[in-house]
Amino acid sequence: MEVYADYSATTPVAPEVSAAMMEVYENTYGNPSSIHKTGRAARHIVDSARREMAGLLNAEPKEIMFTSGATESNNTAIKGTAYKRQHLGRHLITSQIEHHSVLHVFQHLEKEGFDVTYLPVNDYGEVNIDSLEQALRPDTILVSIMFGNNEVGSIQQIDEISGLLKDHQAYFHTDAVQTAGHLPLDVKELGIDLLSLTAHKFYGPKGIGLLYIKQGTELEFQQLGGSQETKRRAGTENVPLIKGMATALALAAADMDARNVRLMQLKEYFLNALQERTIPFEMNGNKNMQLPHITNLYFPFSDVEIMLTLLDMAGVYVSSGSACTAGSIEPSHVLTAMFGEDKRTKQSIRFSFSYAMKEEEIDYIADQLLKIYEMNKERSE
Repeated sequence: MEVYADYSATTPVAPEVSAAMMEVYENTYGNPSSIHKTGRAARHIVDSARREMAGLLNAEPKEIMFTSGATESNNTAIKGTAYKRQHLGRHLITSQIEHHSVLHVFQHLEKEGFDVTYLPVNDYGEVNIDSLEQALRPDTILVSIMFGNNEVGSIQQIDEISGLLKDHQAYFHTDAVQTAGHLPLDVKELGIDLLSLTAHKFYGPKGIGLLYIKQGTELEFQQLGGSQETKRRAGTENVPLIKGMATALALAAADMDARNVRLMQLKEYFLNALQERTIPFEMNGNKNMQLPHITNLYFPFSDVEIMLTLLDMAGVYVSSGSACTAGSIEPSHVLTAMFGEDKRTKQSIRFSFSYAMKEEEIDYIADQLLKIYEMNKERSE
């Protein structure tokens, strides 16, 4: 048996999404910038997809910029703000548990002379609003805090942060990659200026994402050339992928409540299965303020490298953290921020489920964990 339980890293493309993209691949091959009939047909698909996704986010179509994915969206939001607004200040704020596509951008900006404050988090992976308020300065031009964490699933109080920044000059950016399809994404209600998404996290294709840019938000754009994306991002739009992302986001929004109920059932089933098998574990994060598809567990009986190898050999595919650090032997920077130099940073595994998974698959994961536990128990006796 093989069980994929790494849906935070990526998801398979939904059949409806594949069908929608294939229709475009086979019938609409024009360049959206061309003025002839074939080009106009491609432009219609791009514009329709933009309108659909804008509606799902409660944004205006002109506020949606297509990108190659979350990494580009995050880079554009952060570097674009820093370079465009540095005359107003050179202080930036983020958290210690951001995805590396955010953290590494801030580290790069530090080398260019920007001053960056990395906010700490508590044992649940939550940013303290008071610490953010204390960190704010007159020269702060950007605050970037992720909506939901990709390793432990912690959810940040985005609306409270935006309220704090309401009368401040700083732009507010959030990496909402893990929350799409799991939490409502109403950009007006959230009160944000910039929001990043990527399609492959919600059963869409890889290589396509978007950046919501609130009207009036000024960025210095990095990709020069043609006048695509209203002169914000040069390069021919990938029409099939854009159609795929719109289809996937619409499906995720329509089925969100039902999917979340199922995911919570699977999470409870998994935790109960571990308890029934008397496997020792502790949850990393706050179960009551956690994304429904992510469960990060500390297992005190084995190092994560050994467990991941044995699970992989048994056909169970999980991870110890972000897929963007795959192969790294360094402890999770998220768990380190939460617990310091604690052994659980090297003995924790992230399980991320799909609403389509079956209880038999969860039982199989638990059975394989039990084998590892019993093997380690025998060796220690």
